[in-house]
Amino acid sequence: MPVAAVYDIENKKVSEIDLSDQIFGATVNESVIYEVVRMQLISRRSGTACTKTRRDIRGGGKKPWRQKGTGRARAGTSRSPIWRGGGTVFGPLPRDYSYKVTKKVRKLALISALSQKFKEDRMIILNDFPMEGIKTKKFKEVVERFGMKKALVVIDKSNPVLEKSSRNLKNIKMIRSEGINVYDLLNHDHVVLLEPSVKNIEGALRS
Repeated sequence: MPVAAVYDIENKKVSEIDLSDQIFGATVNESVIYEVVRMQLISRRSGTACTKTRRDIRGGGKKPWRQKGTGRARAGTSRSPIWRGGGTVFGPLPRDYSYKVTKKVRKLALISALSQKFKEDRMIILNDFPMEGIKTKKFKEVVERFGMKKALVVIDKSNPVLEKSSRNLKNIKMIRSEGINVYDLLNHDHVVLLEPSVKNIEGALRS
């Protein structure tokens, strides 16, 4: 069973915590991580690109010239795709790019990402993160004290003071334990877990 040190915001070790070997000591499965990250990124595509086909172009109702006798090619409408100002052929239309992978795969990918962070020693567990008020400067000092440049902070419940103190820091993202996901874990160099959030994550991934 993995054992991790628990620190306070002064970067002093205050205790230790036993982590679930099933969640923080699992074998890293890169293929499922790839599948879930790909799903997350594709699901973010807006899919709003749209072009006008010949039916959407205004005008062109009248036949440009008579069918025979002009010496020119036949033409039925000035909004033909081969005419300037005509409609687009096979252009992009609004669509939904998102797709889903199974719950089992998503769970396995999240476990793999957490295990990878722990094995790479890029996981920091704090016993608490006390803040008297909304102070970005103080929050930044704590981050710099641990030598973190790009970090994901996972809290166990809503904490408006912490959330507002961190939101103006470019490379810091704060989420609640129920919103932890593979992309955010991999997109940040370090992950900071408040001690209660560890139990929340273990409880969710064991079920």
